[in-house]
Amino acid sequence: MRDALGETGFTFEYSATFGQALAAAKDDALLEEYGKAIAFDYSYRYFYGDGYGKDFTILNLQQETTAGLTDTLLLANLLSFYEQQLVFAEQASALRPYNLARPLWTFIGGSVNAVYKERSQSRSDILTVARFLHRVLAEPAWTTGAIGQLLQGESGLANPYGRDIFADRFLYLRRRNARPADVYRAILRTTLHAPTSGGLRLCDIRGSDGELGLKASGSDDHFGVIYIGDTAAFKRLVEGDDAGIVIEEDALSGSLFERINEPDTTVEILAGSRKFMEGWNSWRVSNMGLLNIGRSEGSQIIQLFGRGVRLRGRNVTLKRSSALNGGPHPDSIRLLETLNIFAVRANYMAQFRDYLESEGIDTSEPVELPLFIRPNREFLDRGLLIPRLGDGQDFQADEVVMLQYDASVSKVSVTMSAAVQELASHGSGIIDASANSGSEQQIPAESLDLVDWNRACLALMEHKEARQLSNLVIQQSALRGILEKKAYQLFIEESVVRPSSQIEWRRLQEAVVNILRTYADALYRHRQAKWESNHLVYKTLAEDDPNLRFNFNVGEEAGRYIVKVSREHENLIEEIEKLIADCDALYDDDQGKLPRIHFDRHLYQPLLIESFDGKIKMSPAGLPESERQFVTHLKDYCSNEPNGLPHGAELFLLKNQSRGRGVGFFESSGFYPDFILWVRAGDKQRVVFIEPHGMLHAPAYAKDDKAQLHERLPELAREISKRSGATDVQLDSFIISETPYDVLCSRYDDGTWDREKFAAKHILFLECNDEYNYLAKILQSPVE
Repeated sequence: MRDALGETGFTFEYSATFGQALAAAKDDALLEEYGKAIAFDYSYRYFYGDGYGKDFTILNLQQETTAGLTDTLLLANLLSFYEQQLVFAEQASALRPYNLARPLWTFIGGSVNAVYKERSQSRSDILTVARFLHRVLAEPAWTTGAIGQLLQGESGLANPYGRDIFADRFLYLRRRNARPADVYRAILRTTLHAPTSGGLRLCDIRGSDGELGLKASGSDDHFGVIYIGDTAAFKRLVEGDDAGIVIEEDALSGSLFERINEPDTTVEILAGSRKFMEGWNSWRVSNMGLLNIGRSEGSQIIQLFGRGVRLRGRNVTLKRSSALNGGPHPDSIRLLETLNIFAVRANYMAQFRDYLESEGIDTSEPVELPLFIRPNREFLDRGLLIPRLGDGQDFQADEVVMLQYDASVSKVSVTMSAAVQELASHGSGIIDASANSGSEQQIPAESLDLVDWNRACLALMEHKEARQLSNLVIQQSALRGILEKKAYQLFIEESVVRPSSQIEWRRLQEAVVNILRTYADALYRHRQAKWESNHLVYKTLAEDDPNLRFNFNVGEEAGRYIVKVSREHENLIEEIEKLIADCDALYDDDQGKLPRIHFDRHLYQPLLIESFDGKIKMSPAGLPESERQFVTHLKDYCSNEPNGLPHGAELFLLKNQSRGRGVGFFESSGFYPDFILWVRAGDKQRVVFIEPHGMLHAPAYAKDDKAQLHERLPELAREISKRSGATDVQLDSFIISETPYDVLCSRYDDGTWDREKFAAKHILFLECNDEYNYLAKILQSPVE
C-alpha cells in the first residue's frame, strides 16, 4: 500500500525505533530497504541530549514478588501520579504557556488477552491492578499507613547506601505537611472520584468492545478504563476472585477510551495490554505501571517509552523547560516534565539499558581518576591537638565482647527480598542505581521454635573466624534473646516468618543467621567505639592522621580522592585530567569543571563538593550543600572580619571523615561530626566539632546524642587531659541547622524553643547577617 502511494513520487517516513525494529525483525530484506532510505538518524541519545521530551525515572522490580510488595510499589506510583495532579491543578495559570497536558496514569500488562496461565493457574496482570485499586478504596487504614511510610521515607526499599529509595521523592507533597489521612482523602477525591472509601466497581461498557469502566462505590463518574481484548474472560476471572470487586453493566457511557484526550473526560487511569502501544497517541501519559513487560518485547519497549516522554513544550518546541532559554520557570514544573515508570515482575530495565547502550549512551562503570590531596605542612607544624587512641592500646587484647542483647545498640536492618533497580535521567546524563525491597516482618515466637540454634551458633563461629573477631564470645543460649527483644528490622515475605514448607523454613533459618551476624557486627563496632572513646588521648595532628590518609595506598605520600566520571563525558574527563595535572590551578583556586571550594585555612587542598549536575561522583563524597555553605561562610568571615577572633587567635579547619578514619564520639550510637575547627591562641586551643545538617526530622533534644554532645565534652576533655598531660585544650561542639529557624521553631522538641534557647543548647542556624551570625557565636567565645 505504501509503495503504491509513492509509485509516481516518494514518501517520507518518521520513526524513533528504526534500529530496534530492524534488529528485532532480523530481516535482511528490510535492512537492505531501510538502509538505503534513511536520510537522517536522530536517535534518542541526541533527542534527549538536545532537550527534547521529558525526563524519566524507572523503578524496576527484577523478580517475582509478594502481593504486599507489589501493592507498596503501586501505591508509590499512585502517590507520584497524585503529586503531578496536584501541581497541575495548583499552578494551572503558570503552566499554561508550557502546553502541558493533564496527567494520565497508565498500566500495561504483558498478556495480550488479559488472562494467561502460570503454573497451571489463571493469572492476569490487569487483575493485579484492579485488586490494588479496590484495596486502596476498601482499606483506608492500610492505605493511610502505607502513604505515611512512603512520605517519611520508610518504605523498606533501601539503596546500597542504606537510604530509602523514596527519601528524596514526593517533596512537593511533603512541603505541604499534610497528614497521610488528608492525602488519602484527596486521592479519593482527585484521582478516584470517590466521595469516600468503599470499593471498586467494574462496569462492562455496552457498545464499546474491549472496554471496562472503573468506578468507586457511591460515585457516578468513571475514574478509569480497562482496555483489553477478551473482557468476558477477564470478568470471569474477577467473578472467581475473592477480592470483592463488584461487576455491573453500563449501557449509557459509550467509549471511554476514545474520549480519553478530550478536556471533559473523567478518566484518570488507563489500564490494558500492549494493544494500545502502537499507533495510539496522547500527550497526557505521565506515569506508567508495568507488569510482566519487557521480558521479550524487543522494540515495543521503546515504543512504550515513547508514549510517555513526548512533550509539546513552550511554543510547541517539544522541549523541557530546563532546556529553554529564559525563565524563571514555574515551581515544580519538572514533576510534570518527568515520566515515572514503576515496573513489577518485569525485565524492563535490562531491555531499556540495552537500548540506551545501542544508542551510544554509556551505562557502564565510570572512569576513575585519582586526585591526591596536598596537606598544609605549615599548619601541621602549629601543634594542633586531636583526640585519638593512645599508642599501644589494643581493644582485642583488653576487652571481651559477649554476644547478647544490648539495649544501647541500635536495631540492625536485614533485607532478604527482591531486588529493585532504578534508572533516571538527570540533566544530560543517566543515573543508574539498585535497591532492595520488602515489607518489614517480625519473627513470631512459634517460628523461633523451629530454628536450629545449634546450626545458627556454628554459622556465627565461622563468621567470627572470618572477621577475626578474636575477643567476641558466642554462647548459644544468648542468641534467641536477641531475636525475642526485636533488635532487628527484617524485610522479607511474610510467608518466610510463618513457614509452611521446607523451602520457607530454610529461608527462615537463613534470615535468623543473617540477623545474628549483622547484630554481632553492630554490637562489636559499638563496644569497640565506646572502648576507644574511653582511651582517647591528645595527639599532635600530623600528616599520617587517618583524616589525611583516605584512599591511601602504601608507597604514596598523601591521601587521595577517587573522582568518577561517566565514560560518555569524554570532554569532561579530559578537562579534569588536565586540571589534576596542573597543580597550581588544582590546589590554589576553585575554578574549572571539578567542583571544589578553596579555603586557605583548611588543612589540605582541594576540598571537593558534590557535583550538582550529577556528572561527577567522588570517594569520599564531596561536601553536600549544607557543608559547602558552612565553609563558604567561614571563608567570608575570615576575609571580612579579621578581628572577629579573640586577640592573637588563629583558625584552622579539617573535614572529619567517617567511621574508620574520623574522630567519633559514642554514647548510645556513633557520631562523626562533619568538621573539626581549631581556634588557637598562644599555647591554648579550642577544638570545636561542627555538624551542619537539616533538622526537620531530628528527635527531641533529650533523645539526641548528637545535639547533647557539647554537654559531655567538657568532662571528656578533662579525662583526656589527665591521660595526656595537656591542660590547655577545650572541647566543644555545635549543630548548625540547615533547616531555617522559622520552619523548625514550631516543630522541634515541644515547639516552644526561641533562638536563644537553641543557642544555649549549641544549635545554631545557617544565617549570616547583621541580626544573626552563627559564626560569631562560635568563634567569639574566648579560648580559656
